[in-house]
Amino acid sequence: MSSAQGFGSNSPRTKLTQSQLNAILLRHQAFRKSQPGGVRANLKMRDLSHLDLSGIDLSDADLSGAKLFSARLTGANLANANLYAADLRLANLEKADLRRADLRGACLRGAVLSEATLVEVDLRDGTLLHYDASGEMYAQEYEDSVLTSELTAATIRGADLSRAKIANAFVMQTDLTDAILRGTKFMRANLTGSNLTGCDLTDADLTEANLSGARLSGAVMTGCAINRTNFSGATLIGAILDAAQMRSPNLQAAVLAKTLENPEDDLREMLMEHLTWIDSGGKAGKRADLSALDLSGRKLDGINLSAAILQCIALRGANLSGASMAIADLSLADLRKANLSKADLRGVNFERATLTGADLTGAQLGPVHIQTMSGHVWRANLQRARLGMALLCKADLRKANLAGANLAGADLTGANLSEADLTGADLTGAVLDGATLDQAIVEEAIGLAG
Repeated sequence: MSSAQGFGSNSPRTKLTQSQLNAILLRHQAFRKSQPGGVRANLKMRDLSHLDLSGIDLSDADLSGAKLFSARLTGANLANANLYAADLRLANLEKADLRRADLRGACLRGAVLSEATLVEVDLRDGTLLHYDASGEMYAQEYEDSVLTSELTAATIRGADLSRAKIANAFVMQTDLTDAILRGTKFMRANLTGSNLTGCDLTDADLTEANLSGARLSGAVMTGCAINRTNFSGATLIGAILDAAQMRSPNLQAAVLAKTLENPEDDLREMLMEHLTWIDSGGKAGKRADLSALDLSGRKLDGINLSAAILQCIALRGANLSGASMAIADLSLADLRKANLSKADLRGVNFERATLTGADLTGAQLGPVHIQTMSGHVWRANLQRARLGMALLCKADLRKANLAGANLAGADLTGANLSEADLTGADLTGAVLDGATLDQAIVEEAIGLAG
């Protein structure tokens, strides 16, 4: 039984007007500041549907069993709030703070939680409760009294659910793109058909979870427990997996990166066709498409793959020094510890690519000036790229889009970052000696000395 059906929609609730709610919020604000007349907000079993609670502070408030259907809670502070079995269907919780909130048995079907903070939130099963005449809650004692938390069809892009408890929950057809799921407990959760592209699932627990048909391209799964996990039809092309995980029989039913039957001959033929395509301006030959191929560890130095399609390609540990890959699409690629020193990567697309520990010393990652009447500038796209501990000494990153990129511990000695977009980038521990940051956009950048 879902929370929208049990200790949810059928139980009587008192409808609050916006003015009544505002009075409660004022007393709660005074309570939070330890001021006279302050009272902790008690909104349990209240009907707050469609109300605007944007930016309000309801931290530590009691909203158990509350109906917040289609309520607007953008930027709201609900840290440590009791939202036990609350009805949050279609609610807008974008950028809300829900850390350590009790959401057991809550229904968040169709809710928007993009960029919300849900660290250590509890979304496990709840027990169906009722109120007696005195207003106290008591458990209903029959088999269907358990409420399963539901996040079906919710939008949770870029949210932080680190160490959240989501065991047994319904998370089907849910958009979790770029979500932080480090150490999150998903045991026996149903994630069928969900989008986990670019997620960070480091040390998460997916034991017995159902990920059939889910998309995990570019997801980091190192240290993730996948015992008896159902990956039937799940797309793991471009996912970052441990060697031990790759040997797991669970992955046999998943869609993984392909290997070439005759790598030397097939690759040589594709490259020849691609060079003909470049030389003829696209009139002859064929543009190279190496998407979803596993070419890890291969010697490809000096190769010309300019404007090639290389989405989700695995090039872990490959030698691509001096390669020409201008305007190539390497989004969601696995380039861990790859050698890209002195490579021509102008205008390249590295969006959500993993370049942890890669060598990009002296690489060209500046813009390409397209020869048109408008004089269009094609910038290198490294948005949300993972460049932790990468070598970027003397790399040209002029005008590059590094928004949300992870550059923790990267060596950027002497790099040119003029006019680069570093909005929200993580530069913790990065070496920037002699780096040029003229006119760079550094709003919300982490670890950048003032």
